[in-house]
Amino acid sequence: MSGGYYIAVAGDYIYVDSSSYIGNVGAIGVMPSTYIPSETVIETGAYKTTGFSKLRFPYTLTHVLENFVSAIKTNRGERLAISLSELKSGIIYMGSEAVKLGLADEVGSLQKAISKAAEKAGIVKYETIDIISILENSNTFSSRTQAENYKLTWRNLTINILNRFYPPPSVWYLYLPPNASRYNIGMSAEKINENITLLGENVSPFIIVDASHGNRISASELDILIAESAKNNITVTFISDWSKIKLGLENASALIIASPTKTYSIEEVNDVENYVNRGGLLLLFFDPAQEYLDVSELSGPINSISSRFGLTFANGYLYNMEEHYGFYRNIYVRQFRNASITKNINSLVLFTATYIHSMNKEVAWTSNNTYSSTAERMGNYTVIAVTKRNGTVIAFSDKTFLQEPYCYIEDNYKLILNIVSEILSVKIRPVVERITEETKEIERPHLPVGTIKEFTAWINGEEYSIRWIKASETEIIVEEPNRTTHYYYNEEEALTRYTSNGLDVVYDIPIPSPPYPLTKSKTWNYRSNYTLRIDGKEARGIYIEECYVEKLENIETSNGKTYFSAKINCKIIDRFKINDRELAIVAEGSSWISSEAGQIKEEYSIYYYTDGALTGQLKVKTLLKSIQEKNK
Repeated sequence: MSGGYYIAVAGDYIYVDSSSYIGNVGAIGVMPSTYIPSETVIETGAYKTTGFSKLRFPYTLTHVLENFVSAIKTNRGERLAISLSELKSGIIYMGSEAVKLGLADEVGSLQKAISKAAEKAGIVKYETIDIISILENSNTFSSRTQAENYKLTWRNLTINILNRFYPPPSVWYLYLPPNASRYNIGMSAEKINENITLLGENVSPFIIVDASHGNRISASELDILIAESAKNNITVTFISDWSKIKLGLENASALIIASPTKTYSIEEVNDVENYVNRGGLLLLFFDPAQEYLDVSELSGPINSISSRFGLTFANGYLYNMEEHYGFYRNIYVRQFRNASITKNINSLVLFTATYIHSMNKEVAWTSNNTYSSTAERMGNYTVIAVTKRNGTVIAFSDKTFLQEPYCYIEDNYKLILNIVSEILSVKIRPVVERITEETKEIERPHLPVGTIKEFTAWINGEEYSIRWIKASETEIIVEEPNRTTHYYYNEEEALTRYTSNGLDVVYDIPIPSPPYPLTKSKTWNYRSNYTLRIDGKEARGIYIEECYVEKLENIETSNGKTYFSAKINCKIIDRFKINDRELAIVAEGSSWISSEAGQIKEEYSIYYYTDGALTGQLKVKTLLKSIQEKNK
C-alpha cells in the first residue's frame, strides 16, 4: 500500500478510486537475523549476509521514512494540506479524503487516468493492449488459461521453463531451502571401545570424546589430534552413552566436549566436575560456524557445562577487516599469557571463532582492532581460557584449527602438540571407592524413640545450634533458635504434615522417605499438592523434589566420628499463592545420610521468589555434633 503510493507520488497527477487506501506512509523493517556463519559458504564482509548492523538498522529505517516524506513534500508541493508529522504517523486515508488532503488529485477510473496521461503527453490517437494477449500469441504458453493460471515456484521450475523466459546464454542462481536436506554427521568411531574395562592403575592413557549430546564433532575433524595422540600411546574413543562416559571418567586422561546441541543435566555436570576435581582434563571446543544449526542450538548447550567452571562462550563470531588470513573471519591471535597450553606459540589463525567470557582465565586473545558480530565493537577478545581445579579445564573458541589443512597455518600445529602434552601430564586420582560403592549400600536408618541429635548450623556464615528429637515413631521435632517444627509421618515413614510457629502444611499425597537402600546413581522424584494454613488464611501449593545419589563416601562429624554415607544432591521447589502473590522457595544442595545416624550433614542454598522476582537468598550448612540414643 505505502509502496504503491511512494511510486505514484512521482507522477504529475494522481487518480484514486473513492474506496482506495492511500497513505500509510512509512516502512516496516525486519531486524537483521542472527547469522550462523558457515565455513563452506563464505562472505566478504560482516554485513554481506545480513545486510545491516542491528545497532544501525533503526536509523536506516528512519532514513527510509524521511526519504519517503521528502518525496511527498517535493512532488505534492503546495497541494499538500496535511502536516509532515501526521504523514509520518502512518495513517491510512480513503480515496476521497486523500484528495482533500492533497495526497491525490482526483477520484477517477483507470480509463480516465489513461486519457489524462495521453493528454499530458500530447497524444491524440492511441490504443491500450492486454499483456495476456501477448503471452497468448507467444510460444511461452499454449493458451490464455495457462498464462493466467501458471504460478512459478521452485518446485515446478525446470530448465525448459527457464529457457522460455530467458533463452541462452543465461546465468541462473538456484536457491535450495535449508530444510530440503538434512545435515548428518556420521560417528563411525563411536562404537570403538565403548565397553571400557578398567583394570587397576596401569591403564594406558585414553581420551573420551562425548558423542551423547548431539555433538557436532567427528573423527575426521580430530584426525590430527588422534594421530599425535596415537604416537604417544593415547587411545581416543567416541562414546554416545553417558552412563559409559561416566564409567570411563574414572580413569580417562581427558574428556573432549565439542559443539553439543543438547544441554547437560545437573547430574552430568556434577559427573564432569567430580572428574576435574580428581585431576582430570576437560577440553571444551565451540565453533559458531555450524552448518544448518538453529540459533538456539549454538552456545547454550556447551555453556550448560562450561559455566560450572566460570567460563561461557559468546554468541556470534569474531572478525578483523584490517588484519586477517585471506578472509575477514579468519583472525590472527598473537597475544598470549605464559601457560603450558601456549608454550612456544607466537601466532595462531582461528577460523570463524567466537570469544569466551572469563574472569582472569584468558591465556590467548585477539588484537584490539578485532570485532564481535554481536557486540559490534572493537576489543581484545579471549579465544583460549584455562581454569584450574585439582585438574584443568581448557576452553577453545574454535575447532577448525584442529583439521587439515588449517592445522598447518602459523603455530596451529604447535597448539595441537601442546594439547597432547597436557593430556600426557594428567595424573588422575583413581576412584578407589568404586568397588565399595557398588557392593555397599546405605540401609534405612532405624533410630529408637527418644534419640536426640545435636547439630552445628551456619546460615550465611552465622553459627547456631539445632536440636533434633525423635518424639515417637510418627513424630520428629526440630528445635531452632527462632522456631520449633513438628514433622508427622505415617506407618510407611512418609511425611504427611508439619507445623511450625503457627504454620500448618498438610500434603495431599504423603512425601515418601528416600528409596532405601541407597546406592550410587539412584534417583527419585516426588511431587504433591498441599494445603497451607497460616494466620487464619488458607492457600494451596505444590511441592516438587528431585534427588539422586552422587556417591558413597566417608564423612567425619564434629565429634570426630566417621560415618559411611550417601551424598544426595537435591533440588526442592515449593510454590504457593497467598494474598494474590505468587511465592516460591527453591532449595538446591546436598545432604549426607548414614545407616547408623540418619542425616549427618547438609549444604544447600535457599532462594526466595515473589511473583517471579528473586527477593532473598540463604546459604545453609549443618554438621552433626553429637547423637544420644535413649537405650544407650
